[in-house]
Amino acid sequence: MSDLRSKVKRPKKNRIKTAFIILILLLLYVWGFAGINFSGISPNAGTVTSAILDGFLNPEWDYIYRPGQEDLIQNLLETFAIALVGITLSIVLSFPIAFWAARNLSVKRIISGSGKSFLSFFRTFPDIVMALLFITIVGPTPYAGMLALGVSAMGMLGKLYAEEIESIDPGPSEALVAAGANKLQVLLFAVVPQVLPGFISATLYRFEINLRSAATLGIVGAGGIGAPLIFAINGRSWDRVAVILIGLVLFVLVIDLISSALRKKVI
Repeated sequence: MSDLRSKVKRPKKNRIKTAFIILILLLLYVWGFAGINFSGISPNAGTVTSAILDGFLNPEWDYIYRPGQEDLIQNLLETFAIALVGITLSIVLSFPIAFWAARNLSVKRIISGSGKSFLSFFRTFPDIVMALLFITIVGPTPYAGMLALGVSAMGMLGKLYAEEIESIDPGPSEALVAAGANKLQVLLFAVVPQVLPGFISATLYRFEINLRSAATLGIVGAGGIGAPLIFAINGRSWDRVAVILIGLVLFVLVIDLISSALRKKVI
């Protein structure tokens, strides 16, 4: 009888707990929306919307390719180059740090903990903030975007690499140690073959993110297609904005499809 009563009380407590959580969330939403200073729709909103729609219905197709001038293809290739060089720099930086941060390869927990803290520190910086920092060092050039993506992606890529290392099967390593192999041989012939597919998959995933980030870094002057996009928006050239966005969407979709196909083959 007492068990039956406890079973009846338990769902009631769960319902009260759920209702309390929902109430707290509703209060948070009410508090958040109450702080919005909404002054109404702009009087020229209709005119601007009409101009945007007209530009999107009639894109500036001539901007796609203009020999000897800035065009869409040139800016997309620059964006791709920034993302590619950035991920290459991330790989070079992340690979040794991942082995430092991997718990199963460290004698003491404090060693791997310091590696994880190092990676966490760099993961706290958004790509745009990192780009602004590098712009002050190398100037508003694509080099700033490349360095920003390389360093900021290091935190995420190093974490993924370290998790891949921590999930390896210790059997091959123990067999090589028993056969008299040194640490370098264990690393090359037991650890690397196991983690390589996961490393490649994580790198391709991060490259997709880099490509999207490289498209926005131009807004702050770090190269890529973001610069002509923001110039076109500021100049109210909605036909050029349309063709840039169409090209960017198609370009990212193609890269995503290629990356997904490669990841499936690797895994």
